[in-house]
Amino acid sequence: MKTVQKIASDIIAREGGYVDDPDDLGGATKYGVTIGTLRRLGIDNDGDGRVTSSDVRLITRAQATDIYVEHYFNGPRIDELPPVLQASVFDMYVNAGSNAVRILQRLLVDMGQRISVDGVIGPKTIEACFLAQSLAPHHLADAFGIARRNYYYALADRRPKSRKYAKRRDGGKGGWITRAEDFISPRYHLTQAEHATRVASWG
Repeated sequence: MKTVQKIASDIIAREGGYVDDPDDLGGATKYGVTIGTLRRLGIDNDGDGRVTSSDVRLITRAQATDIYVEHYFNGPRIDELPPVLQASVFDMYVNAGSNAVRILQRLLVDMGQRISVDGVIGPKTIEACFLAQSLAPHHLADAFGIARRNYYYALADRRPKSRKYAKRRDGGKGGWITRAEDFISPRYHLTQAEHATRVASWG
């Protein structure tokens, strides 16, 4: 099983280096760490008393790893979920914050669990995850990954500027979709034809 540091390293590799895409609501980002995260944590890398894009550019891989492990894995209690879920929920928490937990909670509700969909991992959510795993030990991770993929498609449905993250210019699967499918068994991956049908209405 991968260590949390290795999972964080994989996330950093997926996120890539410094970007400041005007269509990305996160703003200036490096290794997936946004300027908003640095401001929230009070991290002033250049010591000038302000947290700006310059501080984002100075983020190191080691610093990003530490931020992820402390604030995106241990802090939200992802470390207390069944191991089969941890990597995918962790990866999505970096990508989408507490929406990752809401997606998991909605999935658990759909499976008959009585929990709140509040984006917070508490004792009831943890208990429901382990119960769901006991009932469907070979399907829970796939079910979450599929729900995650559906979330990305639905987000792009609502926000045209985000469609480039779900569909490449050539019509193939965008980064959001391939990222979700990294955590889904190959038999549940969409074919290119299925993907094309799903995004056909986007033009």
